[in-house]
Amino acid sequence: MATRSTDLTGCVAAITGGTRGIGKATAAAFVREGIRVAIGGRDMETAQRVAKELGHGTIALPLETSDRASVKAFLDETERQLGPLDIVVHNAGIMIVGPPAWDEDDRTTARQIDVNIYGVINGVKEAVPRLLSRKRGHIVNIASGAGKIGFARGVTYSGSKHFIVGMTESLRSELRGTGVEVTCVTPGIVNTELASGHRPTRGVRVVEAEDVAKGIVAALRRPRAEVSVRAELSLTSRARALLPYNVFEALLRATNAKNVMRGVDPDARAAYETRAQHQAPASNEPPTKTP
Repeated sequence: MATRSTDLTGCVAAITGGTRGIGKATAAAFVREGIRVAIGGRDMETAQRVAKELGHGTIALPLETSDRASVKAFLDETERQLGPLDIVVHNAGIMIVGPPAWDEDDRTTARQIDVNIYGVINGVKEAVPRLLSRKRGHIVNIASGAGKIGFARGVTYSGSKHFIVGMTESLRSELRGTGVEVTCVTPGIVNTELASGHRPTRGVRVVEAEDVAKGIVAALRRPRAEVSVRAELSLTSRARALLPYNVFEALLRATNAKNVMRGVDPDARAAYETRAQHQAPASNEPPTKTP
């Protein structure tokens, strides 16, 4: 771990899903740090508006994270306009709260896998070689508390975030000693559109997107493996590792934490889920490969 705080002024960052929620808050925090930012998204009208709001040379670029060729074009154009990449934040993700896993529509399952898993894989494959060539840089993967604990009515989402947690840990081992840092971010419920319709649950506190952004900036200044945002999430992870599973699960039942997705208001989530369902092309095929 670094002993001194790294000066981020003048660094170049690319953020996927940078038009809303955590991505937008992170972009704003980066701008305040003097980082040059590119935000990627499918809705270019919104992306351009956000880039203009952020100012300080922030650029908006089209991006389909489930398409590797689109990810390559996004990073290429970022570097063409802003300079060599220093930071890549894989933030784009969707969460569909639905029926039990066996009743989930195949397209809904594929949609979440495309965005939440392939979107990060594509980014890693396209970003890491650039950073390795310069022996510096930082990859930040946004996972979730659902990547540490499985929740009813969110099997595919939880599974996809478990993948990101494991992938980030493995990637960190592969890159040890190269000068390229890797951080996994595992927030709980964040007050964004993705979490719309969630009702208060004992033992589960809601955090703001700005809290997550602050944690990311702190990890860039002094690299760390994981950012949990709230202390109780870190304690939960430790409890999961140390306690017998039946004891740990009993604790979760006592706080009703594992049922946090059962009580969502579907009407309050309708607008978000309609848009999320069309965020990326669902398929069971591997992502597009570049020549």
